[in-house]
Amino acid sequence: MNKLQLFFALRRNIKLGERRHPMFEQNKIAKVFIYIGMGFTLLYLIFIGTMLGWSTRGGDFTLLFGVMPFLLTFDFFMRFSMQQTPAMLIKPYITLPIKKGNIIDCFLVTNILSTGNLIWMGLFVPYVFICVCGGLPFWSGIAMLALLWLMITTNSQWYLLVRTLVNHKIWWWFLPGIFYLAIYGYAIIDVEKWAKLLIRNCEDYGFTWLTAAGCLLLCAVLYVVNRCLQLHFVHEEISRHEKTQLKHVSQFTFLNRFGQIGEYLKLEVKSTLRNKTVKQRFIQGIFIITMLSLMLSFTDIYDGRFSTNIWCLYCFVFFGAVNLVKIMGPEGNYIDLLMVHKENILTLLKAKYYFYCAVLILPALLLIPTVVSGRYSILMVLAYVFITSGPEYCILFQLAVYNKQSLPLNEKITGKGNFENSLQLVIELIVFFVPVALALAFTALFGDTLGYSLLIAIGLLFTLTHNIWLKNIYRRMMTRRYLNLEGFHATR
Repeated sequence: MNKLQLFFALRRNIKLGERRHPMFEQNKIAKVFIYIGMGFTLLYLIFIGTMLGWSTRGGDFTLLFGVMPFLLTFDFFMRFSMQQTPAMLIKPYITLPIKKGNIIDCFLVTNILSTGNLIWMGLFVPYVFICVCGGLPFWSGIAMLALLWLMITTNSQWYLLVRTLVNHKIWWWFLPGIFYLAIYGYAIIDVEKWAKLLIRNCEDYGFTWLTAAGCLLLCAVLYVVNRCLQLHFVHEEISRHEKTQLKHVSQFTFLNRFGQIGEYLKLEVKSTLRNKTVKQRFIQGIFIITMLSLMLSFTDIYDGRFSTNIWCLYCFVFFGAVNLVKIMGPEGNYIDLLMVHKENILTLLKAKYYFYCAVLILPALLLIPTVVSGRYSILMVLAYVFITSGPEYCILFQLAVYNKQSLPLNEKITGKGNFENSLQLVIELIVFFVPVALALAFTALFGDTLGYSLLIAIGLLFTLTHNIWLKNIYRRMMTRRYLNLEGFHATR
């Protein structure tokens, strides 16, 4: 079997694997929303490409290269929410009599030809077409299109390198942090001067043979590095030996006073501290919220009412949105033990609720600079604290009834864990946008003081009645317990 045949065979196996997955039926609805979103994204990119193309009527055909650094940065961070590394998909093929390097090559090529790279053609093709109609030679237009696509492809290889390293050790986040700080750091001192300098240099030197050769060389180097790194980490994870190491284990004895709920609180805390998947999400959340707090406090980049409200909500709901949307996933690995005693699950749900309410203290502390600088009022922060602890958590906890796929706790390179059921995408959209819509409506009708006070009242109502809606969730979970158990067993 040559590499081309292997490529098509692996593509066919991935498609069949997705169709045979226990969550396929529920994933189909989520995929419909994803395809609709991609359709709107493509239309939006075509519109932007057309507008940029019309802006080149004066003969400045390199205008798009001036904004490419911003597009590439946006593309890099967006990939973390939707794209796996090839090494995450290689596990089923490790034991086959096929060269592992060939398998990695096939997945890397698949990544290069992925929708995430090709969708940018919705912006590039209209731009280049209008430039050609405006006087740019045809072959120069083809060369420009090829160079733009090469930049996106190089960016995708850079993403794969960073994500592979970050999945191995969280401290590798310093690599992209230093890289983008070097590019955007001067903007903190003088935004206008920095923007003019960056855009002018990109327009002058972006569309040249030297840039094309540099991109091609960098893409090739990143491809080779990715190939070696991912193959190394996959072998390391598959063949690793567990090491027994004596170390101090915190008992969190101060939680003993809360009885069984205290024991489950210990489980949540230890799960966050020990398990790679959960711990990495918390570290990422702290980093993101800290960056947002500093940007909101010392820049005017998000100055509108909608931006101010949505980023304030985002800071508080982030930890719940990334963890509670997969609620019961980690427990799916040992759900049978939780079923031994009556109402064990209800106690677990209460402990989870109290834990994530306590977690809200963290973003509240990180947002102190925004309150001191006057960007956020104390009333606004309190409104989103109680909206998150009340209706937001109430909605997210509903997924405990329907989630039935186990979430790998420690497998970061070859583990999947990016499951979605039919409700998760809808609920994510609700928790991120509906409270902001209510806040804008209330503050527009009644003013900031009364508007945010109404939000606090709604949040307190749900927060104080958490026992009622948690018991309702527990009863509905018990009616589906055998169906959910089958799903947890099938996906371990």
